[in-house]
Amino acid sequence: MSVHEWRDEVVTRLRGVKYPGFSRDIVSFGLVQDMALEGTELKLRLKLTTPDPAVPEKIGKEIRDSLKGYGPVKSVTIETEVAPPQATASTGAQGIPGVKKIIAVASGKGGVGKSTVAANLAVELAKAGLKVGLCDCDLYGPSQALMLGCREGLRVEEGTERIFPAVVHGVGLMSMGMLLGDDSPAALRGPMVTRFTQQFLRQVAWGDLDVLVLDLPPGTGDIQLTIVQTVALDGALIVTTPQEVALIDARKAIAMFRKVNVAILGLVENMSYFSPPGSRERHAIFGSGGGAKEAERQKVSLLAEIPLDPLIRQCSDEGKPLALAFAESPSAVVYQKLGTLIGKTLFPNISPQAF
Repeated sequence: MSVHEWRDEVVTRLRGVKYPGFSRDIVSFGLVQDMALEGTELKLRLKLTTPDPAVPEKIGKEIRDSLKGYGPVKSVTIETEVAPPQATASTGAQGIPGVKKIIAVASGKGGVGKSTVAANLAVELAKAGLKVGLCDCDLYGPSQALMLGCREGLRVEEGTERIFPAVVHGVGLMSMGMLLGDDSPAALRGPMVTRFTQQFLRQVAWGDLDVLVLDLPPGTGDIQLTIVQTVALDGALIVTTPQEVALIDARKAIAMFRKVNVAILGLVENMSYFSPPGSRERHAIFGSGGGAKEAERQKVSLLAEIPLDPLIRQCSDEGKPLALAFAESPSAVVYQKLGTLIGKTLFPNISPQAF
């Protein structure tokens, strides 16, 4: 059999392998970089731009399924290169100088604990030794200054108008809460929202960071679209609660990110259950299994099931992240595991001692 014959057949079969979440196949996406047939072993080299480990796993399985029964190929070896996403034609977004990875923590619905997840995730990544920044992009309802106990106001460098983030609990922080009093509303219309969002991302002197965590407002509006057009995101983490009224909005958030080619890092189910102090009983106050079913439907990973814990509320109100104040508590352990999963996804080659 000639090289052209087996290559043509393999390419034809690979055209039936769709990229997860899209109707387009991996060949037309340009993900197949090279192939070679050595005896009966087919060697493929793929190049992806998503840090989501579920994507290469799913693609690999479908590649092997597509080649079953094809005589010349008895085994398939797949080498996957994960390259950082560059600016895309759809958004024109670029990275932030000095910042290695940018991730968004998002939700389709308010009140699901997205900001709490963002704050504790940022702290856990910092505890692992990474240089971390947290940008509170919720201009109308900023909460990170309170949650992290930040009492600093805005610091601006004279002559340059560069904004310097506060540093709290080892995390660089920028929030509208540092500009407004507790009772002062952010009365902003569309163009001003866009300008403030861009300033938070581009005019803040973030310095050298391993990870910048963006705490997005709920929904899929102006701020979300401004962000994906302003910076190149390395992934989005979607927070929901178990009930359908939250999941239906989580689907919209996932769909929005996929339309602009932002990888979904996974789903976090918050307020998953309540366990009375000293008891192992689990009470599913908001329903059970919703996050797991939705993750399976969306073909993404369910990264964490965070309990409904009075300590989380207490720590958030007092400006002491649970990940630090009660690091040994069951809820904090869940956050620690979440930080480990995100850290290993973003930096697969990092020293394992960091996580």
